Amino acid sequence: MSPITAESLALAPGARVVVAMSGGVDSAVTAALLHEAGLEVVGITLQLYDHGAATAKKGACCAGQDIKDARNVANAIGIPHYVLDFEARFKAAVIDDFAKSYAAGRTPIPCVRCNQKIKFTDLLEVARDLGAEALATGHYARRLGGATNAELRRAVDPAKDQSYFLFATTRAQLDFVRFPLGDLDKETTRREAARLALPVAEKPESQDICFVPEGHYSRVVGKLEPKAMRKGAILHVDGRRLGEHAGIGNYTVGQRRGLGVADRERLYVVGLDAEKAEVRVGPRDASMVAGVEIRDLNRLAPWRLGQEVRIKHRYNEPAIAGRIEAVSDDAARLAFAAPESGVAPGQAAVLYDGERVLGGGWIERTLAIPTSLDSHAARSYLQAVSAE
Repeated sequence: MSPITAESLALAPGARVVVAMSGGVDSAVTAALLHEAGLEVVGITLQLYDHGAATAKKGACCAGQDIKDARNVANAIGIPHYVLDFEARFKAAVIDDFAKSYAAGRTPIPCVRCNQKIKFTDLLEVARDLGAEALATGHYARRLGGATNAELRRAVDPAKDQSYFLFATTRAQLDFVRFPLGDLDKETTRREAARLALPVAEKPESQDICFVPEGHYSRVVGKLEPKAMRKGAILHVDGRRLGEHAGIGNYTVGQRRGLGVADRERLYVVGLDAEKAEVRVGPRDASMVAGVEIRDLNRLAPWRLGQEVRIKHRYNEPAIAGRIEAVSDDAARLAFAAPESGVAPGQAAVLYDGERVLGGGWIERTLAIPTSLDSHAARSYLQAVSAE
């Protein structure tokens, strides 16, 4: 018995739904459960990058084998399946942006850009053109509400929650998209894949960025933005030159492994200067910041000055306490309740009120802790600021 019904997705019985099929188990189960629920399912897989390179790379979203897997799943379910060539759009909107961000000393999130620029823009329009009432994906997130004015919430399974990657989804897009797996955990999804006898039931999860061979992102950056690989100095925050690096495209703020230099205490990347090709490193305390300024806001719910929120500034880090200190049409300043490390410009800061996603923006710059305060005093300062 399917755990999903048309009614639970705020859809009419028999409604046409386009499912974005990446070739993995999550999107396969999404398509199969919707079909089992009596909806008219159309599967679409996007060809996003070179066929030869894609076929050579295993375990990555939208690779050559994944397209074949998606087609095999569609055949097993008994639904129509189409492959669309989005390679040029993907390169311009995601890959080029990825390389340019690293060259500028920023840390990009290509999965957010893909959702924002490709899946929930171009693919969504394709779904509308096909007369679909919704676009469904295998993301682990929850959409609550009726056909309009929906809310975005965390997935039931906190270990799989992908709401962070969906923060840029607009209200209009959220009304059209569906996330059928949001109430399931990964183990349940695997069981459903086995019950439905899907050919990808035992397929391992993709871990790497889809267009980055074997996780070596610097190769992509170096090929597209050679200036990101020019040599420069590795400087300690106290001014000492510790060594030389092979390009700022190899580093991100908060990084502590693979720095190529050593000191009396463990070092972290605390800043990148693209113009001077400098990597600044220091102890963990030197990487602490008081908050962030964010731009290009997307608000899925009202924000107000002084509002207490939870802030997630990195996908693999838990959301932390903070508040909205200033907000305008397209920018905001967020204060953390306590100093935070590893905050990188270019990443997203996503705001939560409990389980609900309020929206977020892209980190433009970090806010320094007053230099006159030591680490203990800085924590007290930030706590006092947040209590005002």
